[in-house]
Amino acid sequence: MSATRLLVLGVVRVRGEAHGYQVRRDLRSWAADSWANVQPGSVYHALKKLARDGLLTDAGTAEPAAGPERAVYRITPDGETEFFALLAEALSRPDRGVDGLSAGVTFLTTLPRADAVALLNHRLVALEGDLASAKHMVDTWSTMGKPEHVTELARLWSIAGEGDIRWTRDLVARLEDGAYVMADDGAGFGHPPT
Repeated sequence: MSATRLLVLGVVRVRGEAHGYQVRRDLRSWAADSWANVQPGSVYHALKKLARDGLLTDAGTAEPAAGPERAVYRITPDGETEFFALLAEALSRPDRGVDGLSAGVTFLTTLPRADAVALLNHRLVALEGDLASAKHMVDTWSTMGKPEHVTELARLWSIAGEGDIRWTRDLVARLEDGAYVMADDGAGFGHPPT
């Protein structure tokens, strides 16, 4: 999954219509260039690719006070489907990486509360399996003829996994306690303009 794809679809969805500079500016204001490695060129490339794939549609052009005309995009029904599929993957699958998770958390509130909790609980099951594997590696790698220092990787994975599990459990608990305005609570962040 591409975090850039999810982020670009999400920004266009939130705005209703957006051109590349608006998408770039929003992502830069969230520091996505550092945590998801979203660079300006990748935003424009993603917009064009998403339009070619039928996930965005041309909504005309914007004529800014200064500078050239800008292509404006709007999300399509297929784009909505793709957005929610990417969001579900980002929140539920640890193998999508920290940039995928970060992109997913950005749009967490676009989901109904129960759906967000269910996806994060699915993530917990996968994380607990990964943690058990990492702990097993810590216990067995040194007896398997691997260089002793290589076991440090499994220790790193164990500690990182424990932190990820703690954060995910805490987020689930906060959501269950009513944190954040979610899709079924009203029009919070991430909902298209009406």
